[in-house]
Amino acid sequence: MAIWIAVLCTLLAIVLGGLHHLGVFRRRRPKEPPLDKGYIPWLGYALDFRKNSSEFLQKMQRKHGDIFTVLIGGYYFTFVMDPFSFGAIVKESRSKLDFTKFASELVRRVFGYHPVPTDHKIIQLASTKYLMGDGLVVMTQAMMENLQKVMLHSLGAGVEERPWSQDGLFHYSYNIVFRAGYLALFGNEPTNGTGSKKKAQECDLTHSEEVFYEFRKYDLLFPRLAYAVLPPKDKIEAERLKKLLWNMVSVKKTYTKDNISGWIRSQERDLEENGVPEHMRDRFMFLLLWASQGNTGPASFWLLLYLMKHPKAMKAVREEVDQVVKESGQDVKPGSAPINITRDMLMNTPVLDSAVEETLRLAAGPILIRAVIEDMNLKMANGEDYILRGGDRIALFPHVAIQMDPEIHPEPHTFKYNRFLNPDGTKKDFYKNGKKLKYPTMPWGAGTSICPGRFFAVSEMKLFVALMLLYYDVELVNGEEEIPPINTSRWGFGMMQPVHDIQFRYRLRF
Repeated sequence: MAIWIAVLCTLLAIVLGGLHHLGVFRRRRPKEPPLDKGYIPWLGYALDFRKNSSEFLQKMQRKHGDIFTVLIGGYYFTFVMDPFSFGAIVKESRSKLDFTKFASELVRRVFGYHPVPTDHKIIQLASTKYLMGDGLVVMTQAMMENLQKVMLHSLGAGVEERPWSQDGLFHYSYNIVFRAGYLALFGNEPTNGTGSKKKAQECDLTHSEEVFYEFRKYDLLFPRLAYAVLPPKDKIEAERLKKLLWNMVSVKKTYTKDNISGWIRSQERDLEENGVPEHMRDRFMFLLLWASQGNTGPASFWLLLYLMKHPKAMKAVREEVDQVVKESGQDVKPGSAPINITRDMLMNTPVLDSAVEETLRLAAGPILIRAVIEDMNLKMANGEDYILRGGDRIALFPHVAIQMDPEIHPEPHTFKYNRFLNPDGTKKDFYKNGKKLKYPTMPWGAGTSICPGRFFAVSEMKLFVALMLLYYDVELVNGEEEIPPINTSRWGFGMMQPVHDIQFRYRLRF
C-alpha cells in the first residue's frame, strides 16, 4: 500500500507541476496589472496574438486599460500601451529589464547562432563607427554605386523609344535594395579573379540574385519559425535554407571579395578574437545579412507605392530630389555620367524625410520586449504603481499605442507625406492630451535595443527612391488598384509586408 501511495503522490506532483507550468494556478497578486490568461492552458492567447497582434492588443486595451498581462505560448507578457510611460521602460537598467534574454532565444532559433556576452557591445561599436557619422558617408557612397549597378545594368544606350518595363513592385524593390545592400556590405567580386571589370560586375549581379532568391524563401518562413509553429515539412526546408545561407555568406567566401565593409570586417574580427569558432561566425554573418537587409527592401516598397498612389506627394518629392541634384551641378540626361548622390545631399531633403517617416509610421510594426529579471515596481506616467513579476516579460507595441493613435496622428490610416513638417519646413512636434510626446513614432525601437543601423537603413531607402525618380518614370499598371493589405503574421519583426504584390511599370525619363 505504501508503494502505491508513493506512486500516486509522485503522479499527483507531476500533474500539479504540469498544471503550474501551464499557468493554471497563476492568479493576479496585489498591485500587479490586470491578468488575462485566456482559455487554453499554456497557449493562452498565442493564436489570437499571432493571427493579428494589432487587433488583439487593441481589444485587450479596451478591456483592461493601458497596462495588462496576458499569457502567450507559456510566457506572461505585460503590455504597456501608454506612450508617456515608454520612456521609463526603455531607459531602465539591464539589471532590471533585459532585452538580451529574449533576443538570444530568438537568434538561436532562427539563425542557429549562439550569442556570446560581448555580441551587443561588438555590434554597437561597429555600427557607431561604420554606419553613422563619417562611416555613413563611405557606406552611402558604396550603396549608391551598387544600387546603380543593380538598377541600370540592363539598360541599353541611346534607346529613343524608352520602352516600358513591368514588374511586381514589392519584388522589384526588395530585390534591388537587398542586392545593392548585400554588395555594399559584403563586398564585390575582385577584378583580378575574373579578368575584367565587366565580368566582375556580371558575377556580382548573378551572385547577389542567387543570394536574394534563397534569402526570400527563408524570409517567407521566418515569422512561423520565430514563433516555433512551423509544420514538419517547412521546418526541414528552413533548416536546409539556413545551412545554404550560412555557406553563401560564410567567412571564407566573404573574404574572397573586394570592398568588404568595415562594419562586416570589424565584427567578424572581434568575434574571432573572442574565441567564437568559424562555423558560428558563419551563422553570425547570416544574422547580419538579415538584420541589415530584411527590412529596407519592404520599407522601400511601401515608400514608392505611397508616392505613386499620391500624385501630390510624388511631385513634391521628385521636385526636391531634382533640385538637390541640380544644385550639386549634375544633370540626368542621355550620355551623362552616373549621378553621384552624397550623404550631404541626402541631408537636404526634408520633404523626402517626412515621406520616409510617414511610411515607417504606417508600415513598421516592431514590438519592444524586455525580460523582467526580478520583481520590480513600475510607475506609470499617470502616477499609478504596479508590480512586475520576475520571470515575466514587458512589451511595448508602438504601432497601436502611438503610430495609429488618431489624437497624435489625425486620420492615422491616411498617408500624408508632409505630416512630419511644419509649414516653414521645420520638423513638427506631436502631442497627446496637450502634452508633447518624446516618441511620436518608434519604428526603430528605443533605448539599448534601438536599431544600430537605422541611419544606414534610411539612407538606403532614400537613395533607392531618389534614383528611381531621377532615372525613371514610374506608375502603377492599374492606378485604381487599392494598396495591398499587410500580412498580419509579421507583426513584431520590423517592416510589414503586403499580402500580395502590385504591378508597376517604369521607363527611362530621358
